[in-house]
Amino acid sequence: MTEEFKQQQQPAPRYVALIPAAGVGTRMGANSPKQYLTIAGKSILQHAVNALMNFPGISHTYVVVSEDDAFVDNFLQKADQLTVLRCGGATRRDSVRNGLAYLADQLDAHDWVLVHDAARPGLTPALLQKLIDQVGSHPVGGLLALPVVDTVKRVIDGKVATISRDGLWLAQTPQMFRYAMLCDALDQAEQVTDESSALELMGYAPLLVEGHACNMKVTLPSDLLMATQYMQRNK
Repeated sequence: MTEEFKQQQQPAPRYVALIPAAGVGTRMGANSPKQYLTIAGKSILQHAVNALMNFPGISHTYVVVSEDDAFVDNFLQKADQLTVLRCGGATRRDSVRNGLAYLADQLDAHDWVLVHDAARPGLTPALLQKLIDQVGSHPVGGLLALPVVDTVKRVIDGKVATISRDGLWLAQTPQMFRYAMLCDALDQAEQVTDESSALELMGYAPLLVEGHACNMKVTLPSDLLMATQYMQRNK
């Protein structure tokens, strides 16, 4: 049986979304984790969930929170296409891996998992469609990212140096990878700040798909106003 025939016999891959939301967001300086701050009457997490849950191509959305999360029930509406998993870990990598473990008997090896930041409320259907269209046939997977356009400085021991911005990108999310490949990569990577890094450590080259500034991550207090303005423009 040829490899091409085997691929034809496989069922079409499913697309599921996974949002790690166990972080506390200390840089925001708020009384609650940043994903529970509100924009237009809804939590940042709710906006992120809605973007994925309302997209026709995504069959289910999973949110991973810490076991003792006291906010999610009040700031995230229940839905048939949404499952909250209380298995968050100490790091993003741990939360994502724990969520993937929960899905072990529900996903096939070739199904796609889109991992999205809980603090990115401005994801649009157009960006999601662009990511799925461009990454869907890629052997590894890929992510939304923005090419660096500003001059970049590096400071070491108080000395400032300008480094070339050629080839530099700012990673965004969703980051989209096959279920089995993502599990294997995270199992071998103890300290990574995103899923793409884990694949890169295995020697793979994920595809970078140009995103948009509206899909910014809310990290600092000033980001909240900017994210609100982007979302108002995209209504």
